[in-house]
Amino acid sequence: MAVVGHSGPLQPFISLETICTSASSHVLPAEPTAQPPTMSFETTATIASFGGKLLKLAHQAKSTSCQMKLNLYLPPTATTSKPAPVLIYLAGLTCTGDNGAEKGFFQHMASKRGIAVVFPDTSPRGLDLKGEDESYDFGSGAGFYVDATTEPWKHGYRMYSYITDELPGALFKEFKELDGSRVSITGHSMGGHGALTLFLKNPGKYKSVSAFAPITNPVNCPWGQKAFGGYFGEENKSKWHEHDATELLKKFKGETDILIDVGTGDNFYKQGQLLPENFEKAAKEAGKGVKVRYQDGYDHSYFFISTFANDHVEHAAKHLGV
Repeated sequence: MAVVGHSGPLQPFISLETICTSASSHVLPAEPTAQPPTMSFETTATIASFGGKLLKLAHQAKSTSCQMKLNLYLPPTATTSKPAPVLIYLAGLTCTGDNGAEKGFFQHMASKRGIAVVFPDTSPRGLDLKGEDESYDFGSGAGFYVDATTEPWKHGYRMYSYITDELPGALFKEFKELDGSRVSITGHSMGGHGALTLFLKNPGKYKSVSAFAPITNPVNCPWGQKAFGGYFGEENKSKWHEHDATELLKKFKGETDILIDVGTGDNFYKQGQLLPENFEKAAKEAGKGVKVRYQDGYDHSYFFISTFANDHVEHAAKHLGV
């Protein structure tokens, strides 16, 4: 049978689906697309400040079993080719990483000296532990920079490990503008206790330490006794002493150059919560370098901290080599 318009033999019918399938079976696999490195920190805000930038960050932390928020100030001179030394500021009771960053005025001198400043939170958040939110001086906002050993607090209340290990490890890995070999530490009240004890418990880890109105002898003040009794147990007094700056100073090997400011109008100083005289006495007996300045009329607030923030940045700068 002839086919009109067709001059050759009939060809077998091949469907469009067959052609597509056949063609695709001979296509070489595409080269895998390079994926950007996984970022452990989420930047929720970037704020210009004194020529540099203040980053508001969040990340998941294993030490505390929750998301942790913090602030990081990068001075204008910080680059990956010329990373900036770091000052860690530990805040006090009820505070977050925002208080020091927004009211402490550390950025002014940090910008001039080319120092980055890290402002961590003061405790885990939202763990839903019984008693976590019942008082201002224990639980949320009151981690005391220790690793709790009692139930239920040992499940997340591990701020010592977070500040000394996990947080700096993550920051220095992700932010190459930071020089992890040059780190100093400071803090206020509970954070002053944290700064002093972390420095004294980790010789060589921090280039310097200073503090604003620190809790220097927590085993002998109501704040410390409540916190240590809860986090370590009432019977575990040896553990209490391991996190007491006055007790640690007595045994510290090596030189110290510690700056402390305390306001004479500070009600917590008057109530015996801070006990700087005990720290001074221990320093004198041990022959350690400690300078406590009693600032006339100043209280416990961020008005006090912001007034003397420049001095504490300068103190760190001297030891950080800038």
